[in-house]
Amino acid sequence: MTTNRKIETLLNDGKLKPAFRQIAEKVFNGERITKDDGLLLFQEGTLGYLGALANHVRERLHGDDTFFNRNFHIEPTNVCVYDCKFCSYSRLLKKRGEGWEYTMDDMMAIVKQYDGQPVTEVHIVGGVLPQYDLAFYTEFFRKIKTHRPDLHIKALTPVEYHYIFKKAKIGYAEGMKIMKDAGLDSIPGGGAEIFHPDIRQQIAGDKCTGEQWLQIHEAWHQLGGRSNATMLYGHIEGYEHRIHHLEQLRLLQDRTGGFQTFIPLKFRNQDNQMSHLPEVSVIEDLRNYAISRIYLDNFGHIKAYWPMISRNIAQLSLAYGVDDIDGTIDDTTKIYSMAGSEEQNPAMSTPELVNLIRQVNRRPIERDTLYNVLKDYTNEVFEDDKQYKGYVALPVVYQ
Repeated sequence: MTTNRKIETLLNDGKLKPAFRQIAEKVFNGERITKDDGLLLFQEGTLGYLGALANHVRERLHGDDTFFNRNFHIEPTNVCVYDCKFCSYSRLLKKRGEGWEYTMDDMMAIVKQYDGQPVTEVHIVGGVLPQYDLAFYTEFFRKIKTHRPDLHIKALTPVEYHYIFKKAKIGYAEGMKIMKDAGLDSIPGGGAEIFHPDIRQQIAGDKCTGEQWLQIHEAWHQLGGRSNATMLYGHIEGYEHRIHHLEQLRLLQDRTGGFQTFIPLKFRNQDNQMSHLPEVSVIEDLRNYAISRIYLDNFGHIKAYWPMISRNIAQLSLAYGVDDIDGTIDDTTKIYSMAGSEEQNPAMSTPELVNLIRQVNRRPIERDTLYNVLKDYTNEVFEDDKQYKGYVALPVVYQ
């Protein structure tokens, strides 16, 4: 059944509540849903209903195209001055010996490991420490660009930038201009957590506020830069806090158009100060992807970060509004493996990513960080595909 047929079936369902029929009509007609609509979807929307609406939006924007890139991560340190209750990754200064603190030479060595390989992006994000300051990162970015000018630098969250700029006694606009001039190409979406101050104060009260997070992205957008956005869900927040978060992102996107992708991030409860909280179900994950796709009508893409939710759930998410499953990563991130995610050594080859997408009848499209299409893998034949994997006849031995 095509997406339009599914929507038409919903609209013709005599048992559908009037409020849900009105929301479906808005989505079908490309109209914006309200905050109250979004809250109702979270409170009462069934998985099938939400999936039909989200998939309609996804296919209207991208058809079956499903994006990935070839990337690797550098995490400069997991030692941090901030004490986020949900974080399994960081180590406070008093436990500095349990963490790592890479030098610039250490990190350049990681970059050089990928010389000659077809990666297009380095993703740089980590803990916050005084030595990783303005001078350090501007020099690091310049060294990367000198060594490999074509490598896209997607680096640092507003949590890091806020600390760096405050230490340097400069404003956000000036700071982001300095970073851009040093070689920064785009900003990842981390550090957003939950914007609502009532929740943010409880889970991450000592780092930048939600408003400051948004201000730094806006400053970057005003320079012509692109960025991503995230939301950490499934802990102590309520549905109203998720809608507040999505609304703030939608409003900023209306003003700047600078966001590319929204990535819902699931709270994982291993080895952190919120381990007493249960994790939400896979059904709630899929509902959250779907509502995010429906609500963020001015965002181009919704991404499922496969190391966080597993490969199988990433596949499922492609029917619930998701059109991007991140990249190859090459086992270069520890942020979610340390929190208990299914992927303890997150790495996928390009053929593995392509086949993951093909298995659910979507079109695998390699992109760069800015969503320029690099290659359509729909009809690509890999060497492994040529090898026969069925039964092999054995010789008959007569006695």
